[in-house]
This record gives sequence, structure tokens and C-alpha cells, in this order.
Amino acid sequence: MKQLFISDLHLDEARPDLTGGLIRFLDEEARAADKLYILGDFFEAWLGDDHDTSFNRSIIDALASLSADKFIMHGNRDFLLGQDFCRAAGARLLDDPTVIDLPQGPALLMHGDSLCTRDTAYMEARKTLRSTAFQEDFLAKTLEEREAFARELRGKSRNHTRETAADIMDVTPTEVENIMTACNVRTLIHGHTHRPAVHQLEINGQTAWRYVLGDWDRSMQYLVVTETVTELKSFQIS
Repeated sequence: MKQLFISDLHLDEARPDLTGGLIRFLDEEARAADKLYILGDFFEAWLGDDHDTSFNRSIIDALASLSADKFIMHGNRDFLLGQDFCRAAGARLLDDPTVIDLPQGPALLMHGDSLCTRDTAYMEARKTLRSTAFQEDFLAKTLEEREAFARELRGKSRNHTRETAADIMDVTPTEVENIMTACNVRTLIHGHTHRPAVHQLEINGQTAWRYVLGDWDRSMQYLVVTETVTELKSFQIS
């Protein structure tokens, strides 16, 4: 059993290098995998499953061609991915958080943004964007209106990133410990922070591990889990 975990591809029609990197990753790394987990921000923006473009269809087709079991989780950029997308791509939508069984024991999967509780401005915005009321209102708008809103939101996000201290935008250690304790796990896998690393910590007197996946740019880091190996590996995009 070989399982792969990726996140934060931020696929965008304006970045054909990322699309090419995904195609190569699916062909070169994922073909031999039994399961592929995509832990959020697969797209730079997702305006709704009715946003039918040749670019979106090409990504859906690439995923659908992969025989491995595929699982996808919402990120802060693509929280409007729905069941129509999943059916077309042959993927299953996972709740955030979700606990799965790995050879080393149960593991908690998250996108990771909900762990960044020190970034209070972001957490307030997240609460609004994830609400049913906002999403129903947003999806009722025309695609042109949604595109304009998404551009505005990305601009605000870039400004917020520039103006906010890096440690505030990282995960809150106590939040990590609390949710791992509540879910009774000693393994956490997430993305979002764009800080790939393997962190060893202690949960209730036991050694625990936090695996942080990398974002996609010139290269990225993904997690490979087999019966004998749990390892962050690098993949060159361009």
C-alpha cells in the first residue's frame, strides 16, 4: 500500500508550469500509488462547479485518468469544490479534519488554516467565507461577479500576507496539541503554511509527528507513506 499526500498546488490557468508539473506528478509518482490525498488549495481559486472552462476540464480529466483512489479536501482557496467536481474527477470529498488509518496508526488530515488561530483577522474572514449563507449568495451571482470578487479577495490576501508577522500566520502550537489530543492521534498531516517540514512533538507524554506539506512552485514536497516508510520527498516542477 502506497499513499501520497499533496497540497497547495494553487493551479491557475496563468501558471501552465504548475499544470505541467501536476501532469508529470500523476504520471511519474502517482501511477504506482494506491491512494492520493489532496489536502486543500488544489486550485488558486474555484468559483463553483458550474465554472466550466477548458482549463478546469483538463485538470478534472487528468485526475479522472488516475486509477488510484483519490481524496480531496477544501482549502482556503477552493472551499467551493463540490460533489459535481468530485464525481467528474473520480474523487471523494473529505471533511476537514478527517482521521484515516495509516500503518503507523491513525492520522489526522487537515488543510491547516484552522490551526492558525493567532491570525485573528484571517479566522474572522474564514468564518464568513465558510458560512452557508455566504456560499449560497456567492454561487447565486454571475460568473463575472464571482471572478471580480475572487480577484479582490486575492488582492486583500496578498496585502494581509505582506503586513502580518510570519509567526502569526503559522500554526498555533497549542491548537495543534489540542486537536491531536481530541482526535486521539499521534500523526498530523497538513498544508497551508507553505513551510514543509517534519516536526516531532509530545502529546500526553508520547512522541508525535506533524508533517507539513509544501506548496508548488519550482519544486514541492509531498509525503509518501508505505508499510515501512513515512517520508517527505521533493518533486521538481520546472
